[in-house]
Amino acid sequence: MPGDLSRRVRFQPDAHLAMQRGVDQIVNAVQPTLGPVPRTVAVASALEGRPPELLDDGGLIARRIIQLVDPDEDMGAMHLRHLLWRLREQVGDGTATAAVLYKAIYDKGVRYLVSGGDATQLRRHLEVGMQVVLDSLRSMVGQVQGKQPLARVAETICGDPPLAQMLGEILDIIGEHGQLEIRQGRGRDIEREYVEGMYWKSGLHSRQMITDTARLRSELENASILISDLEVKEDRELLPVLEAVAGSGTHALLITCSSISDRALGLLKANAQASKLRCLAAKTPGLRSDEQADAMQELALLTGGRPFLKIAGDTLTRASAADLGQARRVWVDSTHLGVSGGQGDPRRLRQHIAELREAYVRSDDATARKRIQDRLGKLMGGAAVLSIGGVSDVAAEARKASAERTAEALRGAVREGVIPGGGVALLDCRPELRRRLSESDGPDQRAAYRILLGAVEAPIRTLLANAGLDAGRLLSEIEAAGPGHGCDVRTGSVVNMAEAGILDSAAVQLAALRGAVGSAALALTVDVLVHRRRPVRAQAP
Repeated sequence: MPGDLSRRVRFQPDAHLAMQRGVDQIVNAVQPTLGPVPRTVAVASALEGRPPELLDDGGLIARRIIQLVDPDEDMGAMHLRHLLWRLREQVGDGTATAAVLYKAIYDKGVRYLVSGGDATQLRRHLEVGMQVVLDSLRSMVGQVQGKQPLARVAETICGDPPLAQMLGEILDIIGEHGQLEIRQGRGRDIEREYVEGMYWKSGLHSRQMITDTARLRSELENASILISDLEVKEDRELLPVLEAVAGSGTHALLITCSSISDRALGLLKANAQASKLRCLAAKTPGLRSDEQADAMQELALLTGGRPFLKIAGDTLTRASAADLGQARRVWVDSTHLGVSGGQGDPRRLRQHIAELREAYVRSDDATARKRIQDRLGKLMGGAAVLSIGGVSDVAAEARKASAERTAEALRGAVREGVIPGGGVALLDCRPELRRRLSESDGPDQRAAYRILLGAVEAPIRTLLANAGLDAGRLLSEIEAAGPGHGCDVRTGSVVNMAEAGILDSAAVQLAALRGAVGSAALALTVDVLVHRRRPVRAQAP
């Protein structure tokens, strides 16, 4: 009975063997996606009546596997599943490579431990060997610039040439930290739009303020900007602001606030008619309170204004012209607020950007990094919207997910450079591993380097097998051709990977190696599996 299974304690060798079977199930589902000619995986939909998902995203496939029937196998599977999804969130790709590396290390590690090896010492030497491979990979890193090189890197990730071309162009224009919004389009094609300046989630408080009925938006030129998250309940609250704007000689005003009464809106309209001061009232940028705090801080830096904050007890009674930001152009529609040509202090803005860059590098939390990435994109001025279409809603959703992970991996390539693709970079780490093996003086150390020597071959072997090629024959040709050479699986020929434009993001490959070796080495130290008793559920009367 399942209830009896949940009370078991598993010892060796059953613990390792059960975890190994669980790992195999995850890896067998993910490894077909490795390479530019992947085989898709069909995953049954959780919603009744919906067609199955056809996925070639290793992280998403692993996440769809919620639980294995056997609880012992489930422990091994969930340990690997957590690694793969965390990797996808952090760098967008590399999950299939990590899965193949993990399995190669774990399988050979288990065999060594069964023969009498020391798990703790093996883990320590594997982690030392991992640093050797990481250093070798870093020595191969080169920078990538230009639309076409970026597009070639994108194609190795998504295997979708039209999408890769579009992403290569976009990242070349907006840069590493540029603001990129990926939406599901309405047609079958991929479309992109470049947005001048910065924009946030927002919108007009009243549709009566719309001046461009075709695009459902309004624009102001050379505008003053009041930045706040206040609730404007009375029309008299706005009088100091209107007087300050009138005294400055400006003829356009944007007010951001969390809410505004009909009476206050009426005052803005009446004032516009009497003094020709064009006024717009927009929602405070951002959806959540933390997003609003970030948006107001950065809007103030960009425009030179100061935010009026509800939490600080601010009011508009003493608002002056010095408190207002200035921008060459602002626009607001039903969902966004955009600013270009802000008149803020460039030195303070550069300092803030430098602080955000440093925080981005320090953070290892995927959610925090994404938030910092969005903030940097807004501040640095490059913005684009990519609309993804498809022959059906299911196809468009899958292509949109592919675009999101490809864009994240491509950012890493721009930031940290590229290395030879197709598994060649890992393969070219073998000379240094062999040298370390020859200098090893203990059985656990020698075992660790032998395990890593086999593991770094696993991704290229899997990639060749997925393409239906003879891995043994081609590996002999690759070794004879020398470092930097690999197989272009689309043609089956051995080429210089860098010259052929077959490149991988260094950030992705480094993260995949760190995750796979570290997690597999830790899993090898698991000696006992303990299942917690399921809580007794109270029966309904």
